[in-house]
Amino acid sequence: MKTQRNATAAIAVPARAAVALAAPLLAGVWTGHVVPAVIAGIGALWGVSQDGSDPYRLRVRRLGSMGLAAALGLLAGELALRTGDPAAVTVCLVVAALAAGAVSLRGRVASVAGMHLLLGVTIGSGIPVPGPWWKAPLALLAGVGLVIALSATPWLWRRHEIERDAVLAVYRASSAALAAAGSPGAEDARRRLTAALDRAHQVMGRHLTRRGPARTEPASLLAAFHVAVRLGEVTSALVWEGRVLPASVTDVPLRMARRLLPEDRSAGTERTEPSERYGCPRRDAVDGSGPDAGTPGLRALVALDAESDRVRADEVTLRLSGGPERGRADRVRYAVLLAVCVLVAQLCAEVLHGPRGYWLPMTVAFVYKPDFGPVFRRSLHRCAGTVAGVAAIGSVVLLTTDTYALIGAVAAFGALMAVGVRRHYALATTGLTAVVFVLLDLLGDHRALYGARILDTALAAAIVLVAHFALWPRSAAGRAAAQTEAALAAARRYRDLAPEAGPAQRHALRRAAYHRLAEARRAAAHAHDEPGRPGRRLPDWQRAIGAAERLCDAVSARNLSARPGPVPVGRSAGRPAERPPALCGALAPVRD
Repeated sequence: MKTQRNATAAIAVPARAAVALAAPLLAGVWTGHVVPAVIAGIGALWGVSQDGSDPYRLRVRRLGSMGLAAALGLLAGELALRTGDPAAVTVCLVVAALAAGAVSLRGRVASVAGMHLLLGVTIGSGIPVPGPWWKAPLALLAGVGLVIALSATPWLWRRHEIERDAVLAVYRASSAALAAAGSPGAEDARRRLTAALDRAHQVMGRHLTRRGPARTEPASLLAAFHVAVRLGEVTSALVWEGRVLPASVTDVPLRMARRLLPEDRSAGTERTEPSERYGCPRRDAVDGSGPDAGTPGLRALVALDAESDRVRADEVTLRLSGGPERGRADRVRYAVLLAVCVLVAQLCAEVLHGPRGYWLPMTVAFVYKPDFGPVFRRSLHRCAGTVAGVAAIGSVVLLTTDTYALIGAVAAFGALMAVGVRRHYALATTGLTAVVFVLLDLLGDHRALYGARILDTALAAAIVLVAHFALWPRSAAGRAAAQTEAALAAARRYRDLAPEAGPAQRHALRRAAYHRLAEARRAAAHAHDEPGRPGRRLPDWQRAIGAAERLCDAVSARNLSARPGPVPVGRSAGRPAERPPALCGALAPVRD
């Protein structure tokens, strides 16, 4: 059943993209309203780039805010273009870049909306659209609305399937971590468990903070999630113990998942004694002197399995925080740099292309997103994807110029882009580039611009890289330092407060610590992916983060053992304890 569901989801994403892009174009060709159909296709293209597998409410919120921002930008750019003054277009682009940069570092939804505000201005000021001023924004919103409808419609028959899959993934990750206990891959498996818990915590966030009685299925999901949180603590303790566990133990999380979240929601499951299911001592022997009775992690696993059907949701459940936010200075600097890059790109476009030189500022809007990952890597992938997309659509045009065949190509490349959004940015850029060329061809722009667009992309990427690394060279390093500081502080809070905390507070402290450490690890990886100044080495954040993770594992083991004494700091599977150097003193901050 799981395999069938995953296969269906893998097919549904590109299928939605193909339908969302092809349907407006076919309707426009059949009715003769090609221009608004192409604008709707642009809206659908941007919507597909932001479609996802997160809960439907979050998905609709992100797509809706993106569509409104893009329509507002398109309207502003269109009005600037209709003045006939190139200076008005340039001023509009710069103001939009300042606004986009000001909001983009405030969270994922704001970042997506800011980027598409700038993209809307770029398209509106670069592509003349005949007819009333309100026609193009409404057409763009129609395209985004189609993506929202296609993406959110499954909510009608699989309302909580996304949350259920996320919670089930925690149990599977826990089983994999137990199977890896005592091996060199134990820490990586435990990190994958943390990622699964973070994902489940995120998608269950709305249910965790809802007041009042829950319906039947959300209630069962909440219970299963709270068991999963406790299972994460037990699994961390068992991984920290460093013992190789038999299959009868590693299968326990999967059996718990089948009992708590059965495939047939209406069917009950037979209850058996946990010790009989996986070969541990019976409950009356747990406190005895058998070989397994002296292992706190196994005793905790037995107890959790026995009590999992009776676990009550914590009275206080906190949302996961995203770590320290960018300060006002960072937001101002990014807004100014983005505006400068857009201004330079627009001036280059005026010199090189004159009208319809929107490719340069549009590429800047896509590339300069430091909150989406390393800027250098994003620039390289954008250039590589543009070359591949130009080659792909050029090959199609050599074979046929039939309108319906080109619309079929749009569907195929849109599906490719939808897959690339989840897999690789260069693949997504390949599909997007090919689709944009077909849309421009349907608008009547039949010029051979393949080579010019490759050069434009390279020039825009160069503008971004020069401005970013000349004026803000250590933005990624500063972000990594701040994230690591916050993560180490969360680990110390967990260590210091957990012994006296109640269950709800203890689990909240633990989840916050592991979540912050995972965020810091990603920020550190991004910082190391960016090119640095010769001769300057970045701090070893990964080592400090790994030591803090082992500290949290040790705290989890102590919580379950209920034995007084100092926390064994730094122990990991198969290695003696070592004192992490960055836990007692604050990590030296990295300043811009």
